[in-house]
Amino acid sequence: MDKQGPEPAKRDHGGGIDAAARRFGGTRQSWLDLSTGINPLPYPINDLPIADWTDLPDENARQRLETAARAFWNVPDEAALLAVPGASAAIARIPMLAAPGHVRIPNPTYNEHAASFTAAGWQVGVTSGQACVLVNPNNPDGRHWQDTDPDGALRIIDESFCEVTPEATLINLAAHPGTLILKSFGKFWGLAGLRLGFVIGDPALVDRLSGMLGPWAVSGPALRIGARALADDAWTDETRRRLRHDATRLDRLMSDAGAAPLGGTSLFRLYDVGEAARWQVRLARHHIWSRIFPYSQSWLRLGLPAAGNWARLEQALT
Repeated sequence: MDKQGPEPAKRDHGGGIDAAARRFGGTRQSWLDLSTGINPLPYPINDLPIADWTDLPDENARQRLETAARAFWNVPDEAALLAVPGASAAIARIPMLAAPGHVRIPNPTYNEHAASFTAAGWQVGVTSGQACVLVNPNNPDGRHWQDTDPDGALRIIDESFCEVTPEATLINLAAHPGTLILKSFGKFWGLAGLRLGFVIGDPALVDRLSGMLGPWAVSGPALRIGARALADDAWTDETRRRLRHDATRLDRLMSDAGAAPLGGTSLFRLYDVGEAARWQVRLARHHIWSRIFPYSQSWLRLGLPAAGNWARLEQALT
C-alpha cells in the first residue's frame, strides 16, 4: 500500500434522510436534502407509453439513446459507448477488467472508486501504477484535470459532474486504448432514481463490461427519457445558466454566514466552516441535511436548494 497519501475513504455518501430523520425528528417529506449534488429541478418526465414499463427494452430504443449520447458528448468515432444502469454499476465492475495491481486515485475524491478497486484486490495509492482514476471535475473540490494527467494501462475518467462545465471534458481521450470515461445522467438531469449512466472508450473494454452487465441492463423508461433529454438543447442551456446563478447565490449566502468557499461545481459547493459536524447539526435541527467528510473536520458540502427552499436555508443559517 502506498503510504504517501491518505488512506482511501470508507464508503460514505450523501443522502440517508431516513437515518437523519430518526436522529433529528420529522418525516422524510419534511426534510430538505442538500447532501447530494443532484439538480433540484429535474428534467420533466411527462407521460411514457405503457410499453416502456411492460415490454423488454428493444434494440431500437437502445440505439436511439446511444445515438443521442454520442451527439451530446461529441464522442469520437473510434470509441464505443455503452448505456449502463447508473454510473455506480460500472464503477463496481471496472476493476475486474484487468488483473489486480496498483491503482492511482488522488485523494480526496469520490470514495466508491477506491472501495471498488480494493474489493477487487487492487492496491490503492497516490503514485502511478497499472491503473489510475481521475474524477473530472473532482468531487468534492471541483478540480479539473488535463488530458496529460491520466496514466497507466487502464485509465478511468469519471465525468459524472462535467455537464455543468462541458469545456472541461476529456472526451477526446476516449479514443485512446485502455481509457474509459464515465457519464452520469442522475446529477445534471436530476433523475438519480432513474439509474442511468454511460461508459465511453476502448471498444474491447466496453464490450467486456457489457457482457458483465448482461442483456436489458437499462430499463425502457430510462432509454426513452434519456434519449429525449440528451437531445433537448434548450433545456440544457437554460439549466446550465440557472445552476451557475444559484451556485453564486449559495456562495454569497454561506459567506455571509461565516463559511469560506473552497470550490466545487455549480451542482454542489464546498466550504470551510471550521467545525463541520457542528454545522451539520445546526442545519439538521431545521431538517436540512448537509454533507461532511471523514477525512476533514472543517469541510461542509451543500447542494443547491430548489426555488422554494432558499428562505428556509437562509433562516437556518441566521
